Amino acid sequence: MQHPRAHVLQLSAWAQHQTEFGWQSDRVTLTEKGAIVAGAQMQFWQLPGKIGTRAYIPFGAYVTHESQWQPLWAAVRQCARKYRAAWLKWEPGHYLNETPPDFTKWGFRASPQTIQPPRTVMIDISGDDETILARMNQGTRRKIRQAQKNDIRYYPAAPEDIAKFTRMVLTTGARNEFHIHEPHYYQRAYELLAPGNHAALILAQHEGDDLAGIFVTAAGKTAQYLYGASSNIKRNLMATYGIQWAAIQWAKTRGCTHYDMWGIPDYDETVLEAQFQSREDGLWGVYGFKRGWGGTVLRSAGAYDVVYNPLIYHAYQWVQQRRERRILKNEGEALK
Repeated sequence: MQHPRAHVLQLSAWAQHQTEFGWQSDRVTLTEKGAIVAGAQMQFWQLPGKIGTRAYIPFGAYVTHESQWQPLWAAVRQCARKYRAAWLKWEPGHYLNETPPDFTKWGFRASPQTIQPPRTVMIDISGDDETILARMNQGTRRKIRQAQKNDIRYYPAAPEDIAKFTRMVLTTGARNEFHIHEPHYYQRAYELLAPGNHAALILAQHEGDDLAGIFVTAAGKTAQYLYGASSNIKRNLMATYGIQWAAIQWAKTRGCTHYDMWGIPDYDETVLEAQFQSREDGLWGVYGFKRGWGGTVLRSAGAYDVVYNPLIYHAYQWVQQRRERRILKNEGEALK
């Protein structure tokens, strides 16, 4: 996939992965003279009670000319009807060097409910190593160089190494108290994406001890730090810095010019900088690590909905809002 805004979540291999974990998927394309000129990969999630589905387009759709948007959305709507979609949620993704179009002219409404983290740190990895390192803060550079001096082995995983990574994922989830997927989820992501050179699983080992692992993906000119894990031992060797640098090297070798750190708290940079040292909840714990890599805090175009069945859509939104208020209330009670 060579589109300027290509993303791993629009790859057919990713659709196959999601299909194995509860989603349905389909693809809509427009062609001219036998060549695909526009398209979108769609996913569908079954709503409770089998009353229909929610359609979803992550980090797409793609066109090669503005005139293709209208017929593409007509084709998307037709596909959504086939799956009895009550609404479509669209997360267009990041616009690095262009202005996002006016989504409302196609019937979309802005939605506060996102599926992918809307804000990230995007690193420019063009240029030589010293140029990339010079963009980072001094502490991150020092830890990368320390990790390179500690006789740590960084190597691409083979299929038989996946269990090492999934064990570290379990350790990381327990240590940091955040949600993780079942081990088979990561295994299938590797099996489906790595053979097409759209992903690499890189591991760090020291004297036989597994210290860290990173699953990095890529499509077009952008790589994504999708999943990471580390053990509880030898953390002073800074393997988490060395392995991130190894992932950046893989991305450069693959021809990428940008590296997406994938997911930080959804606040303006002034708020992030003011609060990251005092907060560890949610994604705050990872922002302190990601900010040092010399990237730009970037927000995606957000999330948008277009409604096909207003009754089901508004009922679902009401249930979600009640659930969110209940969670906030429980969190407030816990702080008392």
